[in-house]
Amino acid sequence: MIKLLDIRQKFTNIREQVEKRVCDTYLLNYIEIPIIDEDKLLLLVSIMDRLELSYSDMQNYALSTMLIQIALDTHEHITDASVEEKNRQLTVLAGDYFSGLYYKLLADSEDIMMIKALSRGIKEINENKISVYQNEILDIEELMTSIGMIESSLLAHLSEYFKVDLWNDFLENLLLFKRLLHEKRQFLQTGSSVLFEALKTIVFPINNNKEKELSREQQNHLFLCCDHHLERSKEVIEKGLEQLPYLNELLEKRILSILSQYQPNAKTFVEEG
Repeated sequence: MIKLLDIRQKFTNIREQVEKRVCDTYLLNYIEIPIIDEDKLLLLVSIMDRLELSYSDMQNYALSTMLIQIALDTHEHITDASVEEKNRQLTVLAGDYFSGLYYKLLADSEDIMMIKALSRGIKEINENKISVYQNEILDIEELMTSIGMIESSLLAHLSEYFKVDLWNDFLENLLLFKRLLHEKRQFLQTGSSVLFEALKTIVFPINNNKEKELSREQQNHLFLCCDHHLERSKEVIEKGLEQLPYLNELLEKRILSILSQYQPNAKTFVEEG
């Protein structure tokens, strides 16, 4: 078992470095505080902690990967039509700014191969986002694969770069599981989400009218689709918890916490609501 305090300290230090770079005082007057996905950061630190890397190199790779992840997430928030034009422009600039920080960090390290690896991840994410957001996917399995790649491609290419890609199936299922939980929660709260709009297009193509509300039976069907894939990913994650080498206690506790958030009771909720 990896020493918990060592991992916690590295994770905390690197998170603080990320925060320092993305919390620009002027930008924060006009855009939402950039979201730092702490689970992805913890996965990054956990993967690299078992490699023969200096702490300086680990910090540089983790910072670079998180900055480009934040840039991608920031650009994703531009689509809201209610956002004022100045805020929209600043959000674009903020995403570009975070991208610039990412390139500078890796350029300073002169690690061209890492830049190429992460660039492949960026390309995969953008291609899959277009397919999902434009409702171009006509198959549920393909949709779930695309969502998984959107969430995991950066980490997957980093682990491939370090030749520890035995993590990749676990990573993709864990991050897909977390995203599905988020999409399900958002749909329950607001009646809409990226995933459920895509599912609606696939499952009910004839009646795909965005102005038309889904019946309770139709909603239940979409929840069942989502729960089916949550269950499948959960099985892979639980198997990984038993088989993956070098899982540290901090990461294991976080994974168990994520798994505990899943409650397959949406059908009952919709029927009784």
